[in-house]
Amino acid sequence: IAEFSVKTFWFLINAGCTAIQPLTYILLRALLTMCSWLPLQALHALARLWGYLLYLLPNRMRETTRKNLKTCFPARSETEVDRLVRESLVHTAATALEMGKAWVAPLSVTLKLVQETEGLSAFDAAVTSPRGVILLAPHLSNWEIFGFFACEGRPANFMYQPPQNSGLDNLLRTARSRNGVNLAPANRKGVAQLLSALKRGEIVGILPDQVPADASGAFADFFGEPALTMTLVSKLIQRTEALVFCGFAQRLPDGRGFVAVFEPANEAIYSADLQESLEGLNRSVESIVNRALPQYQWEYKRFRRRPDNSEFY
Repeated sequence: IAEFSVKTFWFLINAGCTAIQPLTYILLRALLTMCSWLPLQALHALARLWGYLLYLLPNRMRETTRKNLKTCFPARSETEVDRLVRESLVHTAATALEMGKAWVAPLSVTLKLVQETEGLSAFDAAVTSPRGVILLAPHLSNWEIFGFFACEGRPANFMYQPPQNSGLDNLLRTARSRNGVNLAPANRKGVAQLLSALKRGEIVGILPDQVPADASGAFADFFGEPALTMTLVSKLIQRTEALVFCGFAQRLPDGRGFVAVFEPANEAIYSADLQESLEGLNRSVESIVNRALPQYQWEYKRFRRRPDNSEFY
């Protein structure tokens, strides 16, 4: 039941479903609204209970998390990996429960959740320069809240995957465009939209750690393991000379909110050599993930595509 509940929330968060029945959508919308009313401390208390259930009971999410962590950190002891599995499941539950705050609460309430910043001045300087800025926001802590904060008052464009369900698509577009962000669909038309935005000196937001389609990716190491990595970011850089930052909203303890962290991307990402650029992208994501390792979504099947087409999970 615990795993099913998280998966249900992630249908909304990742827009991973192709069809949601109207009643299911209404129930999910009601759950998001309820979560938007609760204090952050209460949501995180529920997340601890939810995460512990996922940790204690056999389920796919727990096993995927353990597999990813053991693969990426082979030198860590079983005790360390076990602790990270437990903490990661709690943070994944927290991210799911926080989506009401991100999508349904008034934007002013969402923005007030960010209590501190780090690296913001460098990001601001890049945004005010004539060059466009690519903002990499991996699946780390609450990337939705981070995106709202990073793009507030700035011309910005985010790529997203439109779901087939019209109600869900309307919710996503309404929520994510509240502060003026333009949404670019994950297709050729959307890529053209991002390219034009960068040439105008605007911000383009991308989730850099999703598994792309074969034609849109190439393999590069991610924490020492080959992972199919999107080539879109590297190609946009070469065509626009955009500046690249990586960032996330680091979750503070005791429900105190978040720290918005901005970090310049690894210099290798600017290489004209595609393989070097992909390695720079993954090094950028690794650097930001290492700042809050348990808050990364280790439940995601990042290595499901293999160079030899073998099974990993």
